Amino acid sequence: MRTGGIALQWYALFVKTGEEETMRSFLNIICQEDRLEVLIPKRMLQERRGGKTYIKTKVLFPEYVLIRTEMDYNLYYRLCQIPNVYTVIKNEQEPVPIPEEEMAPILALTRYGEVIDFSKVYREGREVRVISGPLKGLEGLIEKFDHRKKRVKISLDFMGEKRTVYIGAEDVSVDHLVKQTEKEPCDILPDSSLHI
Repeated sequence: MRTGGIALQWYALFVKTGEEETMRSFLNIICQEDRLEVLIPKRMLQERRGGKTYIKTKVLFPEYVLIRTEMDYNLYYRLCQIPNVYTVIKNEQEPVPIPEEEMAPILALTRYGEVIDFSKVYREGREVRVISGPLKGLEGLIEKFDHRKKRVKISLDFMGEKRTVYIGAEDVSVDHLVKQTEKEPCDILPDSSLHI
């Protein structure tokens, strides 16, 4: 553990379940004089109950609060005295910083805030634009998405008529949307479920 210097590193506090946000308040009060950044990554989830869909925000790593600070013995003992902080994650002797390679993906996911948002995936009835291949530039409506084959069945206006074609999912983009249809709002899935 450092006893002086300027190296800010990430550490994990092991806290009582459900008290992660309370820890943020305690840390902001108790550690006002310290250079300390608090990160409590959260994710948005869809839950269905009673036929309705609800959006909930849950802590990504329950029981852990991540802090970026210059750890010294004084700070370590003050942190351990905060109610509902069980310990600062450590080896046999001192707190262990979280390796940069483990923090990098967490910081990438939370670069726009602590809550990891949904990616929008447009399903049946949503408009897409073809971004590669012989039909590049045409826009159409998704009729079906085959997750297994990674193909999209879309309805296009081609040569003055409606045509249905199958296109590889990598050849269409929902990011280049010009307008949306008046049908129901898009389905939303977590980032890891993005297929189009």
